[in-house]
Amino acid sequence: MHRSYRPRLPPFACLLFALLTLPVSAADEPLQVRIGYLAYIPDPGPILSNVIPEPRDAGLRGAQLAIVDSNSTGRFLKQTYSLTSADAGSTEALLQQAKAQHEQGLRLFVVNAPVDTLRQLSAALPDSLLFNAGSADDSLRSTACLRNVLHTLPSRAMLTDALAQFLAVRRWNRWLLIVGQTPDDQAYANALRRAAKRFGHTIVAEKAWSFDNDQRRSAQADMPLFTQTAEYDVVLVADERGDFGEYVPYQTWYPRPVAGTQGLTPTGWHKTVETYGAAQLQKRFEAAAGRWMNDRDFAAWMAVRSISSAVTRLRGTDAEQIRTLELSDTLPLDGFKGSKLSYRPWNGELRQPIPVVQPRALVTTSPQEGFLHPGTELDSLGYDKPEVSCNFQ
Repeated sequence: MHRSYRPRLPPFACLLFALLTLPVSAADEPLQVRIGYLAYIPDPGPILSNVIPEPRDAGLRGAQLAIVDSNSTGRFLKQTYSLTSADAGSTEALLQQAKAQHEQGLRLFVVNAPVDTLRQLSAALPDSLLFNAGSADDSLRSTACLRNVLHTLPSRAMLTDALAQFLAVRRWNRWLLIVGQTPDDQAYANALRRAAKRFGHTIVAEKAWSFDNDQRRSAQADMPLFTQTAEYDVVLVADERGDFGEYVPYQTWYPRPVAGTQGLTPTGWHKTVETYGAAQLQKRFEAAAGRWMNDRDFAAWMAVRSISSAVTRLRGTDAEQIRTLELSDTLPLDGFKGSKLSYRPWNGELRQPIPVVQPRALVTTSPQEGFLHPGTELDSLGYDKPEVSCNFQ
């Protein structure tokens, strides 16, 4: 029988021929992950004390570093991350910038803005997912949740609970509370009052700071008399802008520690956090930004890394799918804090340990040992599920 001759190709040639003849599909193309960064940067106004002002690029630098980190791993997965940033000195101007990014197809945003601006951005971008890296407002996590907003910056309730736990461990239960004049000071004071009640502390006296004079000249004369009252174990200060709080330590009537917005301070991130690989993150940030990483930087970094983790799992960038995955129990996140982090499904807030620091040293990290919770000890900080009245889901 006659048989036609067919030459045999070597195996490597067969494989090359097969690869060359395969159709190019969308799955073979790199996945473009585009993230918007929106910052509200108003005129800070006069600062009465000599504190170092917050960097104007706070937050942005953290987001930029996270883009670099995401691309370093994303290139192996055919993922490319980019950041489109915008800042403005008014809510109206920032809304215009946000809408312009939205028209370009962006649906994932990191926002460093106060609560009122964040609310307006949430309403203007209903089909997008926003990560709040700039507002510590408690109402956003308790009574007025925004469905399309997740929070990487700790709330005031989380911060003051972290501080109150440590003070309870030290049995510094009698507080003198000094409250500044701004709405933010009042909000921080409310969080301190809530924390005191929650962890068994007593506010023996509360005083409103109403002096308009320069404390650099009169702290030694005014502060001892101002803090003269019933005996206390610790002075709690609510002065978020830094009008007077820096001059409370070492000037009180009784020789007592100072905590709150000044002195012993709870924060989302600090230069002195170095364990669990944090030192490497600190060094990479300082090399890129030329300064220390602060809490806004870390919150923005964490926001981008949350997006990156979800995109890797989903192989897509749909905002609603990312939101659903972030709120599930199946996406643990690494934040160099010694615990796997996750978002609370009842208010969208990132569970995370809180460093309690003095200006040049880490003092402790909360939650403190012994403060138990039926789910996770991290939920002993901030608003727990029974305390939240908004319909977040």
